[in-house]
Amino acid sequence: MTVPPSAFNAAEYLLDRHVREGRGDRVAVVSERRTLTYAELAAEAARVAAGFARIGVVPEQRVMLCMVDDVELLTGILGAMYLGAVPVPVSTMVTGLELGKVLTDSRARVLCVSGEFAGQAARAVELAPEVTDVVLDRGKATELPARVTTHCWTGLSTVEAPGFTPYQTWEDSPALWLYTSGTTGQPKGAMHRHGSIRAVCETYARHVLAASEDDRFLSVPKLFFAYGLGNSAFFPLSVGATTLLEPQRPTPALIAARVRTDRPSLFFGVPTFYALLLNSDIPADTFASVRLAVSAGEPLPPVLLKRFKDRFGVEILDGIGSTEALHIFLSNQPGQVRAGSTGVPVPGYRVQIRDEAGAVVEAPGQPGELYVSGPSIATGYWARYETTKQVFSGEWLRTGDSYLRNEDGTYSCLGRFNDMLKSGGIWVSPAEVEERLLEHPSVAEAAVVAVPDADGIDKPVACVVGVSARAIDAEELIEFCRSGLASFKRPRGVIELAELPKTATGKIRRNIIREMVRDSLRVVAPRS
Repeated sequence: MTVPPSAFNAAEYLLDRHVREGRGDRVAVVSERRTLTYAELAAEAARVAAGFARIGVVPEQRVMLCMVDDVELLTGILGAMYLGAVPVPVSTMVTGLELGKVLTDSRARVLCVSGEFAGQAARAVELAPEVTDVVLDRGKATELPARVTTHCWTGLSTVEAPGFTPYQTWEDSPALWLYTSGTTGQPKGAMHRHGSIRAVCETYARHVLAASEDDRFLSVPKLFFAYGLGNSAFFPLSVGATTLLEPQRPTPALIAARVRTDRPSLFFGVPTFYALLLNSDIPADTFASVRLAVSAGEPLPPVLLKRFKDRFGVEILDGIGSTEALHIFLSNQPGQVRAGSTGVPVPGYRVQIRDEAGAVVEAPGQPGELYVSGPSIATGYWARYETTKQVFSGEWLRTGDSYLRNEDGTYSCLGRFNDMLKSGGIWVSPAEVEERLLEHPSVAEAAVVAVPDADGIDKPVACVVGVSARAIDAEELIEFCRSGLASFKRPRGVIELAELPKTATGKIRRNIIREMVRDSLRVVAPRS
């Protein structure tokens, strides 16, 4: 006789558990407009779930959310999971065309959107005929096609829900999808279980952050990003702590003001934002309340780690995660940070480095592709059979990142596996050259890409953003790299850009940079 799986609903775990255990009056969320306790947040999420049910949402049906980070998005995600439906938060930086593509791909019938993005939503719905209902938060229904039924978010979230109980999902029930370009290009939905949400809370949040109910979480990455979703929702709510939501586009001045006002104890960013903070004039005591800062998304250059600690007095824990793994699985530990590495596996996860033939690399110092196994790995990509086979292999996830293991057991990133470049027939890690460039006082950001020279041979070219009021001297930077690196690793050209093109999650878009500067060695390369 088959034993039925035991019930588990991630929203109940994150909310009702605290109310039931007497923590209902603790502050759960602080935003620009509202502050809610756990009891208030649980009640509002239940009303949203009832509102979704009233407009026809059923368990395991997708609900797409293109919304700013605020109580509405948070309760939309939790309310959908309460109902047994599948929330699909997506980037607010997408165009209408891009939103339409993921809407169509997900087969979502309901789209929730902040008023700021009603224009994108109107275009997207035209491309997604299966969408029947749009829920607007502070938007104008007149912008949307007449064929869809529009609803006001306040109407949805004020539906009375007497006696509402979470849907009887279990650990392996679908909980949410997150769209990612991942390791293979086009956006695709990584499918996650209810059990995966508890897993990241009981691994990274517990063993690395040592999170407690006294913590206050502030994240620069937004809720639509797996990294931000853990930082601003799963981790704080799992321990009865407080999440600080910021709906606006982050700038150093804005984030510094939030830190001073709301005094977070845990701060989360990406390397490019830490560089912006260091290139700003915010006071040195801005982060006095922060006990730990975290970086992910891309490797944190050691020079940024040192500069941030020297200036603001806060240690940054660099780590690596992915949308497919839901959050960070390899991380530095508090008090044990090794600059230039992403630390060691988070308890509960295992990693391997494999060569091009797929064999496990045992020796330290030998590069290969990073694979990870752990309790939060996605079940696969929605409707991507061949791609799923390429990326998911049994219990192992192929990350697409090039790594090596150091003698001390830590791991260091060499860049994306397909971002490695050859110079003079020898492999060069862009991250290593970028690290050297960032040590120069005139450089705020750097990206190194392979560019063909006049003979069609790929050579490293550095694209840099300068520090305010400092001039970039290409010859000087190349000599600076030559003095600190093997000669073949030096950039053959330096191009100054006003900014580096980035994804919505702050990762450098190297493919765009390569296209921008592909003829640079034939035009602007300095003399060797």
